[in-house]
Amino acid sequence: MTYILGLTGSIATGKSTVSQLFKEYGFPIVDADVGARAVVELNTPGLQAIADFFGPLILQADGQLNRKALGKIIFEDKAKRVKLNELLKPYIRAWIAKQKDLAIQSGADLVVMDIPLLYEANYQEMMDEVMVVGIPEELQLERLMKRDGITKEEALQRMDSQMPIEKKMALADTIIDNSGTPENTKKQVDDWLNQKNFLTSDKD
Repeated sequence: MTYILGLTGSIATGKSTVSQLFKEYGFPIVDADVGARAVVELNTPGLQAIADFFGPLILQADGQLNRKALGKIIFEDKAKRVKLNELLKPYIRAWIAKQKDLAIQSGADLVVMDIPLLYEANYQEMMDEVMVVGIPEELQLERLMKRDGITKEEALQRMDSQMPIEKKMALADTIIDNSGTPENTKKQVDDWLNQKNFLTSDKD
């Protein structure tokens, strides 16, 4: 039976790093960010839904989504950010469910569901376990400012658009502490995989 692991974190906590470690071991990854892009491609119902609500200014001349324009709107207005999530939620959820089913059909022992807003959108219900990649908020702020070259105010604004990392860690079944070295993070992932016997089956 396939084990479904929900993987989440918050902006700049290192979830993508951990997701990549699972990918390197060959486990299928269902990446919600890929789904979020797929459902707003040209001529999709998702793109039409947000264009109807936000207006033509969020579209480029060729009809594709102007991500920069939309990003500016939703980071400055919480109500509009909530509305965007509401509009796209059914399309993204359907995409994620389909990809999960395809990964299960492939015969994988473990499927990793990489979902940034896992708790915010209640995806935990479809998981056997939820793993949160966490770091202290002060370090999160520091890393985000450095990574994106933004001000403290801008970084805090982006962090506020998600559930606080401390709250996600409190809800987690398993926590990966990403505040140390990459080697330390990898060891925690390896330990989890060994504990669950995912590295001991005949995988070559």
